[in-house]
Amino acid sequence: MLSLSDLDVDNRRVLVRVDFNVPLDADGTVRDDTRIRAALPTLRALRERSARLIIASHLGRPKGAFKPELAMEPVGARLAELLECEVRVPDEVIGDGVTKLVNDTTNKQVVLLQNLRFHPGETKNDPELAAGLASLADAYVNDAFGACHRSHASVVGVPAKIAARAPGLLLERELKSLRRLTHEPDRPFVAIVGGAKVSDKLSVLVALVEQFRAGDALLIGGAMANTFLAAAGGELGASLHEPDRFRDCKTVLEKAAARDIRVLLPTDVMVGHGLDTPEATHLRLGARPVGNEEMALDIGPDSIAQFGQILARAKTIFWNGPMGLFENPAFAQGTLGIAKAVAQSEAFSVVGGGDSVAALHESGLADQIDHVSTGGGASLELIEGKVLPGVAALAPDPAPFDSDPAGQADADPYAEDGE
Repeated sequence: MLSLSDLDVDNRRVLVRVDFNVPLDADGTVRDDTRIRAALPTLRALRERSARLIIASHLGRPKGAFKPELAMEPVGARLAELLECEVRVPDEVIGDGVTKLVNDTTNKQVVLLQNLRFHPGETKNDPELAAGLASLADAYVNDAFGACHRSHASVVGVPAKIAARAPGLLLERELKSLRRLTHEPDRPFVAIVGGAKVSDKLSVLVALVEQFRAGDALLIGGAMANTFLAAAGGELGASLHEPDRFRDCKTVLEKAAARDIRVLLPTDVMVGHGLDTPEATHLRLGARPVGNEEMALDIGPDSIAQFGQILARAKTIFWNGPMGLFENPAFAQGTLGIAKAVAQSEAFSVVGGGDSVAALHESGLADQIDHVSTGGGASLELIEGKVLPGVAALAPDPAPFDSDPAGQADADPYAEDGE
């Protein structure tokens, strides 16, 4: 692939696909601008080289229809503050008005297109939308790692029509950091995987076990640990778990044992009566079953300590997914405890996933992590060994990606991690 510095951008229109899928407050202002800030190095580098910027992103899931609460104006306002320049936002994704606005720009000026998903063709990789977007630009830059696992028009359709294409600085950094995990990582390699369901991350668990060597370790938390515990005969009461995945859990454990890989499950949990309960009760597994009306909603202090001991000896760490019901403060200690353990480790560390990253920021530890990924689902697919359509589309001879497989835009197995 070309690099950003290889592109001729002086007074040329450069379409930059970014991931500005940010949370908005009720009054329409941006609540968390982390993803906008992540793209600033690329945008500033292009402006310094006198590019005419056309920025494109999706926001939420409007399902191909205009929804005023998901319009890009608040995002544009925050971007204008950060770039310290005017950012113009048209009413449409493509159209005569958009074309005129873009063609009237001069070097260093910025246009932020309207929400890509207001157009029904975005998630379907519609060739007409791709052609319309491509006609706005002389060069294409993809800096939206969080969308690179999507075969969408702005991700794969547009670069197929623009020869001058390259990854942005954020995307380059993501790929370089994740490559350290998949290509001869320093060992021991320890992965912490959490979240709600085994079915969401089964392929990731299998891929990790198959990549691991003797002495590496897999730490499993969150509600998905409940399924592993129940598969081993534990009584989990009303806790979320998946009985239809018991066989899969046993398969993962058998594969790990055959390769001399440690798999650690919680030895104690914090239970409560319902998701909104304000109080947590400590329960050591084996002392008594989880009650019929109780739910295991976080890992306990013993498990935090055991996981922490493994992490302290690691040379490479990958963490994706919360250890419990992180959004309820009563059940956030497991996730925050793991955040602290990862930050204190001397290992090369990569963290991805919405709640995991949120825990880092909440605890003030994000700057102690080697790489905080902006794409939960995309990072997991790379760990699985999959080719990301958005990355493949930047190659000199990209393979065709004609549609969004299995309706991924609306049925995202990594939805908890954002897109």
